[in-house]
Amino acid sequence: MKKVVFLLLIVFAAMQINAQPSKKLVQVIVSPDQPDWTYQTGERAKFTISVLRNSVPLDGIEVKYRILPEKMDVWEEGTVKLKDGKAVLKAPKFKDPGFLRCWAFVEIEGKKYSSYSTAGFSPEKIKPTTNLPDDFKAFWDKGKEELSKIPVRPVLTLMPERCTDKADVYHVSIDNIKGKIYGILCKPKAEGKYPAILHVPGAGIRPYYGDVKGAEQGFVTFQMGIHGIPVNLDPVVYKDLMAGPLKNYWTTNMDDKDQYYYKRVYLGCIRALDFIESLDCFDGENIGITGQSQGGALSIITAGLDKRIDYLASVHPALSDLTGYLHGRTGGWPHMFRNEYTNKTEKIETSKYYDVVNFARFVTVPGWYSWGYNDDVCPPTTAYSAYNVISAPKELHIFQETQHWTFPEQQELKYGWLYKQLKQE
Repeated sequence: MKKVVFLLLIVFAAMQINAQPSKKLVQVIVSPDQPDWTYQTGERAKFTISVLRNSVPLDGIEVKYRILPEKMDVWEEGTVKLKDGKAVLKAPKFKDPGFLRCWAFVEIEGKKYSSYSTAGFSPEKIKPTTNLPDDFKAFWDKGKEELSKIPVRPVLTLMPERCTDKADVYHVSIDNIKGKIYGILCKPKAEGKYPAILHVPGAGIRPYYGDVKGAEQGFVTFQMGIHGIPVNLDPVVYKDLMAGPLKNYWTTNMDDKDQYYYKRVYLGCIRALDFIESLDCFDGENIGITGQSQGGALSIITAGLDKRIDYLASVHPALSDLTGYLHGRTGGWPHMFRNEYTNKTEKIETSKYYDVVNFARFVTVPGWYSWGYNDDVCPPTTAYSAYNVISAPKELHIFQETQHWTFPEQQELKYGWLYKQLKQE
């Protein structure tokens, strides 16, 4: 009995540690002077810096600052002293459409704190740096033809431990080019025909659990993995793969557009649609697609490649305008052209066949898009590069403060829009 009590105390203590807030004792706040953080090209942004401890502004302390375009060289840096709890910096003029970031750094009692905010300048005028290869459509038509010759061969394995009173959950394998695609299917228990949502994943490798909530609300949901391995394994398996064979998978075989890693990924998204269409519970008409980061990219890419997608919802898309660094501005995740040793002609040419921008040109369905100005993983310049070439109906929801994360309200808006579109048919 004493041993059980002791173990319970250890578990309780661990829970308490994990429940500690992530908020820091000292907050550094950087605020542009425009409420929407947006200016016209040629204007000068003003940034107000304040530092709070116990939610009380500190006064008379020195703050180091840097002003620079996203992920590029510093334009201006120095030190200012807070007066009346704040300091105001007037940034240099920003002449071209894009984003300018102000960083602030302080050291208090031996600990360092920092933060930043980002001003946008005529972002609706940002144009991509990548260009469309003449044989882009022919290349992907050939890939789709190659895929069509491979039977889907779905294998569904019920996962009773994940089922609910309203939804059934299955682990799924389907055949793809050069291997398989695995995912988690969730479908309503009630007999009927339902619209479908394809969930495409962010970067990395991990297990998946499926969109059970969506199935309980009347949708067939399929959450797919992209790496050709089951998505219900022990997490340590994925950790080892990410540190080994799949490390930096996003640059694997990038010297050859026919062998590049993402070819089987992009075609795998189409194969996932083939699987959804094979399901008796699918209504045969309405398919939405959504994802964030790499998943935000795959949402746009799949909609550009396959007209079976009816609606897309993309959050801070990666893989967009990858060649930005070759033109004096930021490029999209995974920033493969930021370092000179990767800037080989064949890699640059391959990137054009896989850049989100070039798929965005072919999107014809309504889309919901969202990102933040402070995103340093998928910089807003790169997201706008794709968004601005989309001619289909679209709506953009900017949450300026967000970095590479989202507010709950953002997710509520996204799913509210997607559910409404799919159920209005």
